Amino acid sequence: MVACYRTEGEHLDALAQQLKETPGEHRLIRADVTDADDVERVADEAQSTYRTIHGLVHNAGVISQVPFGELTSQEWYRVVDTSLTAAYLMVNRTLPLMTAGSSVVAIGSRAATVGIPQRAHYTAAKAGLVGLVRSLAKELGPQGIRVNVVSPGTIETEEAARDSSEQRREYVERHSRIVALRRYGRSEEVADAVIFLLSDRSSYITGETLHVDGGI
Repeated sequence: MVACYRTEGEHLDALAQQLKETPGEHRLIRADVTDADDVERVADEAQSTYRTIHGLVHNAGVISQVPFGELTSQEWYRVVDTSLTAAYLMVNRTLPLMTAGSSVVAIGSRAATVGIPQRAHYTAAKAGLVGLVRSLAKELGPQGIRVNVVSPGTIETEEAARDSSEQRREYVERHSRIVALRRYGRSEEVADAVIFLLSDRSSYITGETLHVDGGI
């Protein structure tokens, strides 16, 4: 596996340890996937290590909440470039390394279909990602390459779980009332969906958006 990251932190340390304990040859590279030169470097590392790519997961993303009238072009491009342009860069550069049976999975968001006030830039980026995936699925399908989206709803993170504030408690209760399963999702549930779409168990699935949202 070749994994890339942009910012350091405790999650990076945990990932490095997991890769160390996982059989196989792995690489962990610091890179900004909105930068074409960095993407080139990541792809070169994958090519020199593995020659071909069986699976690509694009899970880079940033989010902010800004009233549309106050949304600057800089913030628009920051969010759109990370979610959408980076997906173009990664797939475009790694496509020559893919063969029949390769699978691309992009991490989308439920926001792409429901819309969120003050997050027009984020919603537009994730909706664009769905369109990109559908087009690529049609174009790359004859080569045996599959392309799909995993679209999470609200997912519990370790940081959020440590928040015991009244505001968070009220938000959890309000959110639980609109979700069929009456709870937040877990990160491992999103990971399971990604693994399924990367695997041969989903060999006849392409161009789809798999919602992991508990039933919104």
